[in-house]
Order: sequence, then structure tokens, then C-alpha cells
Amino acid sequence: MVRIIPMASTIGPSLSSFKFASASASPRLFSFSLSSSSCTIPSRRLSLLHLGSAVPQSHFFGLRAAKLLRREGNDMGVAAAGNAAQASTTATQENVLEWVKKDKRRMLHVVYRVGDLDRTIKFYTECLGMKLLRKRDIPEERYTNAFLGYGPEDSHFVIELTYNYGVDKYDIGTGFGHFGIAVEDVAKTVELVKAKGGKVTREPGPVKGGSTVIAFVEDPDGYKFELLERGPTPEPLCQVMLRVGDLDRSINFYEKAFGLELLRKRDNPEYKYTIAMMGYGPEDKNVVLELTYNYGVTEYDKGNAYAQIAIGTDDVYKTAEAIKLSGGKITREPGPLPGINTKITACLDPDGWKTVFVDNVDFIKELE
Repeated sequence: MVRIIPMASTIGPSLSSFKFASASASPRLFSFSLSSSSCTIPSRRLSLLHLGSAVPQSHFFGLRAAKLLRREGNDMGVAAAGNAAQASTTATQENVLEWVKKDKRRMLHVVYRVGDLDRTIKFYTECLGMKLLRKRDIPEERYTNAFLGYGPEDSHFVIELTYNYGVDKYDIGTGFGHFGIAVEDVAKTVELVKAKGGKVTREPGPVKGGSTVIAFVEDPDGYKFELLERGPTPEPLCQVMLRVGDLDRSINFYEKAFGLELLRKRDNPEYKYTIAMMGYGPEDKNVVLELTYNYGVTEYDKGNAYAQIAIGTDDVYKTAEAIKLSGGKITREPGPLPGINTKITACLDPDGWKTVFVDNVDFIKELE
């Protein structure tokens, strides 16, 4: 849906518009032009001088006091206005972050690059039981997309494969972990993968420190898939695992900016790692983001193979604002994509993992 690039106001017064009668006057106290008052002051001073002793000295003190009071009043007004603006900004920030929790969000698809599209499609459909949902070629920009999954894109999390013309190999790096697929019989699936010539990197068996039966297989490009033994589920493509350098920082960011819920957190001191499962619903019925922290490791090589996750939202503009307020980096300002008018915004999390948010209504229109 989103193209993967091939390798290769507020208007305020200007100080220059102000005219001051005295060089010692502070420009912070003025919010308007003093050109008219600077014309009247000289004649007033002359008339006072002509009056001489006829004007009591106390009158001069009164004038000075009045000026001081006016100046102090202006300062108080500026301070009050500043406090009101700050309070309003705080309220707006709270409203935006509260809106995130109510936004209708769903993980739409995960995007990554492969070196041979037909070979990957064959492996996913024959070994992993996925369906080819659609395929589109963009010859003028020299890339092809294929969408695969276990159900329609409007209701399921799917994979978007990107093939860039002439690029047959990518670096997966050390930051990307694996994808998770729920199957009813792990051993049977592993045998099928072996029969089709696939690579099994972990034989079926209980997960370390638990009882769930799992196995690991690799696709032709080296992407790992964890097979998890579960009963029937509406979302078989159930996990995307990414490694992070500060788990608590990541959890806080994803809760505030993305509205994801921390479903569970498990520390494994024996193996020196901690995981956090985050999602928009129960783990057995929805895709989850699995964040992994390995003790003492704060940075990872992200390579150039894995790209991003796409998430649906009702408002990409508010989404971008919430991301900024939560410390994320916007890499594409919210707005429509040229040509198809689908509104998106893109961002990086604290570890540099990319996510694209897509307008819900526009996404459905694009599918139609």
C-alpha cells in the first residue's frame, strides 16, 4: 500500500515595525506601533515646560506613578496571557493523548523486501498456508507488491512483500526478530515445510520457561517465522517481534502515541531477556507487537530488509500530533499520497522502527 523506496502558523508582530520614543524602552512591553504616541509626546512636554512653576511637582510624580502602574499592569496582563496559553496547550495535549485511546486502530499489514517475489509467494502459500490476496506491478517505478495472508485485508493483518527490480538480496540485520503464525499442529506444519525444502531452525517443542509448543522456520530470504501451537484463531498471522534497547521507554511510547495496550510482560533472567506483548485486543484473537529487550544491549543493526508496520486510524493529523507529544519523530507529515489521495503519516519510534498510519476510510476505498 505504501511504496518502499528502492535501495540505491502563527503570525506575530515584527520588532522592525515598532517605533520607540526612547532607546531605553523595553520592546517586550509593546504589542502595537507607537508611531502615533511618539508624535504627541513632544508637544505635551513643551506645554508642560511653558507652564513652569504653575504645574505642581506632585503632578509630575502622579504622571510617573500612572506610567509605572500602566507598565506593571501590562506585565501582569502578559503573564496572565502566558499562563492561560500554557494551560490551554496542556489541556490540548491531554485531549490529543486521550483521543488516541478512543481512536479506531488496527494493525493492517507489515511491509518488507524480498529478492524473488514468486519464490517467496510459493513458499508462503504452499508451506505456511497463506493466500495470495493481490499483486500489483509499478513498472515506471521499478517495483512490485504482493499481499498475502489468512483472510481479507479489510479484516485481517497481512504481509506486504516488496520486490525492487534487480535487487535480489537484503540485509535483515540484528534488530528484526520474527513473525509469529498460530497453527493447530506445529509438528505437522514443520514436516510440510521440510517436505517442500524449507529450512527448520528449531524443532517443535515447549518454549523456554513455558509450555506452549513452538518451532522456528526460515523463508527463502532468511526471515524467521515462529510457529505457535494454538486452537482456531481469527488472526493466524499473530506476531511481529522487534528488539529494542530500552523496554520501559518503548512500552511508554507505544501506549501513549499508538494507543497499544500492554497485554503481558515476562522477564527471563535465566536467558537474560525480557519481552512485552502489546496489542489492540486479546493476544489469542489479534496480532501483537512483541518487544524484546536483551540484557545490556541498547542498539541493533536494522539492515535494509524489514520496512514497517501499517496501522489504521480515523485521523492521521491527530495521530501525528500525538506521536510528536510522545517523543516520536515524524518522517512524513500527515496528508494525502500523490495520485491516490490516501491520507497517511509516518514516524519512527525511539529505537528507529518505522510505522505508517493510514486513514481508515481511505484504506477501504483503496481496497475497493
